[in-house]
Amino acid sequence: MVTVLFAILLPFVCAALIPLLYRRLRRMAHLGWFVLSVPIILFILLARYIPQIAEGKTFIDTYEWIPSFNINFTTYLDGLSIIFGLLITGVGSLVILYSIFYLSTKESLHHFYCYLLLFMGAMLGVVFSDNLMVLYTFWELTSVSSFLLIAFWHHRKASRAGARKAMTITVFGGLSMLAGFLMLYVASGTFSIRDIVSNVEMIREHTLFVPALLLILIGAFTKSAQFPFHIWLPDAMEAPTPVSAYLHSATMVKAGIYIVARFSPVFGGEPVWFWLVSGIGLVTLFWGSFNAVRQTDLKALLAFSTVSQLGLIMSLFGLGSVGHYFGYAESSIIYTQASFAALFHLINHSTFKGALFMMVGIVDHEVGTRDIRRLGGLMALMPVTFTIAVIGGFSMAGLPPFNGFLSKEMFFAAVLAIREVEVFSIDTWGILFPVVAWVASIFTFVYSMILIGHTFFGKLQPNKLDKKPHEAPIGMLISPVILCLLVVTIFFFPNVLGHYILQPAMASIYPTFPTVSELTPHISAWHGVNTELLMTFGVIIIGFILFKTLKSWKPLYRVFSQNYTFNSYYNHLINFSEKGSMKLTNRYMSGNLTHYFVYIYVFFVALIAGYFIWSDAMVFEFTKDSPVESYELVLVFVMMFAAIWMIFAKGRITAMLLNGVLGYSIAFFFVIFRAPDLALTQLVVESVTTALFLLCFKYLPDLMPENSRKRVKWSNAIIAIFAGATVTLVGLAVVHYDRFETVALYFNDAYDLAGGSNIVNTILGDFRAFDTMLEVVVLLIAGLGVYTLTKLKPRKEEADHEN
Repeated sequence: MVTVLFAILLPFVCAALIPLLYRRLRRMAHLGWFVLSVPIILFILLARYIPQIAEGKTFIDTYEWIPSFNINFTTYLDGLSIIFGLLITGVGSLVILYSIFYLSTKESLHHFYCYLLLFMGAMLGVVFSDNLMVLYTFWELTSVSSFLLIAFWHHRKASRAGARKAMTITVFGGLSMLAGFLMLYVASGTFSIRDIVSNVEMIREHTLFVPALLLILIGAFTKSAQFPFHIWLPDAMEAPTPVSAYLHSATMVKAGIYIVARFSPVFGGEPVWFWLVSGIGLVTLFWGSFNAVRQTDLKALLAFSTVSQLGLIMSLFGLGSVGHYFGYAESSIIYTQASFAALFHLINHSTFKGALFMMVGIVDHEVGTRDIRRLGGLMALMPVTFTIAVIGGFSMAGLPPFNGFLSKEMFFAAVLAIREVEVFSIDTWGILFPVVAWVASIFTFVYSMILIGHTFFGKLQPNKLDKKPHEAPIGMLISPVILCLLVVTIFFFPNVLGHYILQPAMASIYPTFPTVSELTPHISAWHGVNTELLMTFGVIIIGFILFKTLKSWKPLYRVFSQNYTFNSYYNHLINFSEKGSMKLTNRYMSGNLTHYFVYIYVFFVALIAGYFIWSDAMVFEFTKDSPVESYELVLVFVMMFAAIWMIFAKGRITAMLLNGVLGYSIAFFFVIFRAPDLALTQLVVESVTTALFLLCFKYLPDLMPENSRKRVKWSNAIIAIFAGATVTLVGLAVVHYDRFETVALYFNDAYDLAGGSNIVNTILGDFRAFDTMLEVVVLLIAGLGVYTLTKLKPRKEEADHEN
């Protein structure tokens, strides 16, 4: 079979081809049809692995990258990663098909599809990478590509702001996760996730185990929009609807979920993990559903509903982590089934939420608004869209006969079962788990009814609409209809999904359990009259009452001042940072070159001299030094005279000539110390720079008034003396500094290491080869910039001439 590496690289290769081929493809057909082939091919290739994955097989491929640092490109395909791989490619195919009919051909489609393929490849890299550093590389690439997708309509201020907020928060979390990965490496001695899982008992006692846990969770929480990092997700809804349907329902926001699931075997038995994952998840579930009710924009409502559903999935993984504490025992099976419910709802959420996002995009596209206050009465005019809304909305609310009902019942069972856990001492607080879950589910029912009722029922308001309502073209309906068919099909045949997809994923999360089949329950829509069913009846009854009386109690939201929201705190923090940095920058960026040198030298003296004094490194030994010749003393006194005179020089030309004396004296020292190549270089550079400075300074204005110059010159003299003394003393101290082995011993083996007998040449040509290559790259980039400017200029002039 085709390796998993091919699945990761194919989107990147096609993204690189789009800028080269888009003009030709645009003439032949819509660019989206070419891009659509990529996820379809990958979905088919991954689907071929399902039978073997279901039998318990895993597929590992390793490609050497930086083996000296244990960083290799290792791909790992197992039951957990294939779920996300199928979601990324399957939902990606439907989103691209939808975008072909949603986006206008006047849009910058080559940019859009290039960003989308970059994101798809980055997500596949995240879920298929076994090496922590490779995973982190793809993780940050998802943040960059999602930034480009959210800001696709960059002419809109809200789109740019939403993209900046998303990138700021997720990149902050990514850096925290990087620190956690490095701590995990220190504790385990490997970057391989598989090796870490197999040696987890050894690293649990390490002092960095809990700090690594906390930092990795920050990364997962920021990416999956968990409380209080959820504030970026609603603002990201300024992206085009296909982006929202892809990033914010099936892929990017699920990356944090993947990290929690993947690292559950490592951290699952830790009480801190249980409390944070389950607790933050439940808070996010409630807060998202509570805020979704107050929204007046359909996409904003779906944004907060996504936050809520992500909290539900996250809390289930937290509850399921209790099974890792018990190990293989009968009492643990009921808790591990919470992880099964999390995986099940992960798939269900991708289906019904993707359909709902596409439905909202259709309403916006065909009606011209997403404002709930202007909508209503669209059921008769848009019957297919209405059907999509009913199936997706009822599934999100947890009603039968839709897949959301099955996973929601399993969620209720998990929060009820957790009350019996005594090991984490939650026998008193355990009642909060089902209570919070039930109350949040009531709000979920209410906002689902708002989504359907206020959009399609009631009275049509044509005078408030920008367009005459009509049903969407068939091309825009195909993708959401397919997702709705999956919603219904999964409800009637859930155990097919459970056997071939969910059971292998459970084997990945619980690798130490001998029989995973015991952890994967038989999914059934009817379990008799039990507490979970009664909770569902309560959700429907109370939720319907609250929905019908919405106008009477919704004003209560006004009690919550907008000045005390997490969004306002974030905005205040950003504004404070910008103003503070501007004040600081304006203070030291005075435009005066002398000031810049003062800052540099003062910092240099404080840091270097301070460290040497603090570390007692200022130790001098002169008995082993070579004797100083008389002509060397003459040169030293000449340089001292020139340096002191330069400070008190009354003209710039005089100061520059004295500076030249210093430069040429250094060249003479190079000659004395038998370095003629350096002396020649110094002479040429000093001659050229002195001539250029003299030419430039001739046309500069006079120096400042005498009184000011005296004050400045004395301060400059003091700084110069301290800087010179620091360099001199450090130079004398390091000659006999013996706390570390001298690097000269390493370079003495230059012939064996680099094949050269001249140490200087081998340092420049071999040991510094990477640095030299980067310098060449800088010159290449500058050359490309110059070439681009010269090529663009005639075109611009021609366009101006035509106008």
